[in-house]
Amino acid sequence: MAHRVTLIPGDGTGPELVEAARRVIDASGASIEWEVQEAGADVMEKYGTPLPDSVLDSIRRNRVALKGPITTPIGTGFRSVNVALRHELNLYACVRPCKLYPGVRSRYDQVDLVIVRENTEDLYAGVEFEAGSPEAQTIRSWAPAKIQEDAAISIKPISRSASERIIRYAFEYALANNRRKVTAVAKANIMKYTDGLFFHVGREVAKEYEGRVEYEERLVDNMCMQLVLKPEAYDVLVMPNLYGDILSDVAAGLVGGLGMAPGANIGDGVALFEPTHGSAPKYAGLNKVNPTAIILSGVMMLRHLGEREAADRIEQAVARVIAEGRSVTYDLKADPNDPTAVGTSEMADAIIAAMA
Repeated sequence: MAHRVTLIPGDGTGPELVEAARRVIDASGASIEWEVQEAGADVMEKYGTPLPDSVLDSIRRNRVALKGPITTPIGTGFRSVNVALRHELNLYACVRPCKLYPGVRSRYDQVDLVIVRENTEDLYAGVEFEAGSPEAQTIRSWAPAKIQEDAAISIKPISRSASERIIRYAFEYALANNRRKVTAVAKANIMKYTDGLFFHVGREVAKEYEGRVEYEERLVDNMCMQLVLKPEAYDVLVMPNLYGDILSDVAAGLVGGLGMAPGANIGDGVALFEPTHGSAPKYAGLNKVNPTAIILSGVMMLRHLGEREAADRIEQAVARVIAEGRSVTYDLKADPNDPTAVGTSEMADAIIAAMA
């Protein structure tokens, strides 16, 4: 029986990336029935919103989705569709593997990390107030010596329940995937009540996994340095929302960049798979960008669906194409100006051929 999956092309380079991933997945032998839904900046005029209700309805019905990147305006315009999807569907766990494949240009020889990021609260909860607003002035009145009169204010909620849920998810992920260690990351020496709570809950949960999964803690600034110095020393990293967003990009840089970084957003019974990178609108329609991240997101999706054989077939083909170094996009060449670099579609063709 075919798995019914919501497919969201997105905008910018999203549609061409999604098409490449769909062709690869269809060629893998997995039985997928795609339900295409429109979302993003390109549908604003058509629907009056970048996230029509039909998209959410489709994901709730199918319970699995593969999504291309969607543009998020900086400082103005609509709020992030990506964040809205996570909140509307309660996709509380963002999982971002960062694995170095032979043939990828990197300063490192061995990197195999998984960032587990809490998705529903922290500063990304969107509880913020414009400078000069009544709400901002009220909050300032609580600590006038610490908050400037003309300050815009964001509120950082970190709850015991959400912290326990994401930390437990990280431990269960480690057990299910034969991982040895979970490292909690926060800034508890400064934010003693919010990040301090995250670490406190981490220690409580870790006791339940003693002898099975190692547990440790790192301050986020030190963690950045540790990843640059010795990424091979780390395995599964779990952290609040903002740190997870930042460190997942740092970790992606260790393995060749965002073009190599897949991702998943997991909730209770609902899962959405998408690349870590953005929509890169300046490259839209140029058949230029690396499709590996969304194809590997599809691999994660297939494993979630129980299609492990098809997932392994795709990942092995991706690794083979990258190691050979011929039919790869410009960013995977030793020289980005190498005229032998191929386009998005042609790299997908090579991966499909490598599965034959």
